[in-house]
This record gives sequence, structure tokens and C-alpha cells, in this order.
Amino acid sequence: MRFFLVFLLSWFTGFGAPKDQVLVFSKTEGYRHKAIEIGVQTLQELGATNNFEVTHTEDATIFNAEDLKAYKVVIFLNTTGDVLNNEQQQQFKMFINKGGSFLGVHAASDTEFQWPWYGKLVGAYFLDHPKSCEATLSVVDAKHESTKHFQGPLKRFDEWYNFKSINPDIIPLLLLDESSYEGGKNGDFHPISWYHEFDGGRSFYTGMGHTFEAYADSDFRSHLLGGVLYCLNR
Repeated sequence: MRFFLVFLLSWFTGFGAPKDQVLVFSKTEGYRHKAIEIGVQTLQELGATNNFEVTHTEDATIFNAEDLKAYKVVIFLNTTGDVLNNEQQQQFKMFINKGGSFLGVHAASDTEFQWPWYGKLVGAYFLDHPKSCEATLSVVDAKHESTKHFQGPLKRFDEWYNFKSINPDIIPLLLLDESSYEGGKNGDFHPISWYHEFDGGRSFYTGMGHTFEAYADSDFRSHLLGGVLYCLNR
């Protein structure tokens, strides 16, 4: 009887339930963002309070079938440049094909320019950016887990990317108002966060996350957490 009560308690509270495994990858072969370390710490903190466990690495050899099968989500956190070799690319593609999820933060779109499949997965490639500044963002989808906490138009300071090769299948969550700052090049349709299903898996991207200060901001942390929860299919 006592064992049964303990079992019920653990079932209702989630005590002892296995945590979802999330891989955070932050290898850089170009510009290295100073906010990478605080970004890793933030994701670890979010995992500790939301029942997922974060493994962080910059070692691309983890992109093999045996290691990747342990994870539900792979996060590219401010990666830059050509970070995977051909075999690692194929293993990552297979991970997505089998239902794995991808989450890209900021410079994840400044990565793997010679691999068109990746560009479609992340949803767009980085083009350039003006000097970091405050800009106005509009919420396109207020019901998504990553945006439901935002109230009306937002004013935020960050490094705002212009994009090229935008995948027409992405579903925008946040749009930049280019009239609110100087240097925008995507016109009336300038998504800065989006999601979509692609080639067997889920994908979420946010263009925010350049600044060190962003990771201390409760709204951005909730936005990031919502992206992870979407990728975990919760």
C-alpha cells in the first residue's frame, strides 16, 4: 500500500520522471559572440526548472548517430561559419528526419552557408546587420508558447539581422518594424522569430540573443523557453 501511494505521488508530481535531453552546440568558425557562455548558463537554468537537461559542447564529433539519439532537441547557440563536416551534416539531417528538433539562436543563421538544407531548416540565412539599436517588434502569433507572454508591440535593444534566402514555409512569430530603426533591408516582411516543421522534425528560430543583457531579461528568457517547449512538443 505504501509503495502504491509513493508511486501515485511520483506520477502526479513528475518525481523521478526522466528528463528530456537537450544538446546545446556553440562551435564558432567566424565571429564569436561574447554572450555564448551566459546563453548556455541560461538554458541550463531553464532546464533545471522545466524538466529538461542541457548538455553543452563545441565538439562537432558528437554529431554521430549513437550520440545524437540521446537528444530530443539540438540548439545551435550563436554558432558561426562551417561547423560540421560532410559526415556530421548527414548525421544531423538523419536526426531531424527521425523526428528530432532544432532550435537556432541569433547567429545560428550565420552558419553553414554552403549547406542549403541547413538554410531551409533554420529558415533563413544572415545577410548583414546595422549597429545594435532599439527597434519595435510586432507579435504575429500571441498564442504560441514563445510569444504568449508578450503584450502588444515590443521595444527591444539587440543586433537586428537582415536575412536572405528566407524559407517561404516559415511561420512568423515576431516581425521587425523597419520604420523604427535604421538599416533594415527586408521591408514590410521582416521576421525575427519563427517556427515551422521541416523534413521530419520541428524548427524554431529567434534572431534575438546577441547581447549579454538579453539573457537576464525575463521576457527573452520566456521567449527562449517557449521555443524549447515547442521543440520538445510539450
